[in-house]
Amino acid sequence: MTIRVLLADDQALLRSAFRVLVDSEPDMEVVGEASDGAEAVRLAKERAADIVLMDIRMPGTDGLAATRLICADPALAEVRVVILTTFEVDDYVVQALRAGASGFLGKGSEPEELLNAIRVAAGGEALLSPAATKGLIARFLAQGDGDDGRDPARSDRLGALTGREREVLVQVAGGHSNDEIAERLAVSPLTVKTHVNRAMAKLGARDRAQLVVIAYESGLVRPRTD
Repeated sequence: MTIRVLLADDQALLRSAFRVLVDSEPDMEVVGEASDGAEAVRLAKERAADIVLMDIRMPGTDGLAATRLICADPALAEVRVVILTTFEVDDYVVQALRAGASGFLGKGSEPEELLNAIRVAAGGEALLSPAATKGLIARFLAQGDGDDGRDPARSDRLGALTGREREVLVQVAGGHSNDEIAERLAVSPLTVKTHVNRAMAKLGARDRAQLVVIAYESGLVRPRTD
């Protein structure tokens, strides 16, 4: 199956470079280019995109607003957004993850990292790499709206999880892959995947990235202070 990719960036030169890279792969193709967020939302619908590579900062409707619109639209439920940013630590990145983005990648990443990000997101996984993502989420959720950033509504929803699902959620929030979690908990990767999928369904999460955010916002996992 060919992965249909939409490029959203206000710099034409970067879009051209991304297009050449993506179109060089046999399993993916660029189906459109957008120079602002509003155009990205429109083209995501018109071109039936699977993945949107979204610049966070664009004129008019920015990448954050566009991500919210895409992820909130039931007609675009299968679309995955990967945030492209020049900033490794950015409050907007966490807001985008909260809005439903599947992860983020620095614009200075190697070509293979970008291509891998597309495939990972298209496969329904979260792009929790580079490793800075984990610390980034922890840092900004520690500066949340409440005294400790905890969302009581999400804390209550954790009650629907089984003990094992909560245990797996903690491991997911730690940035571990299914294989790593399986080794840590002495179960099969398939069992881990089943627990992750059930946790996502119960918590209304689109993917693993949102599971990480929920784990922090609910207070299940506490941000590191070191």
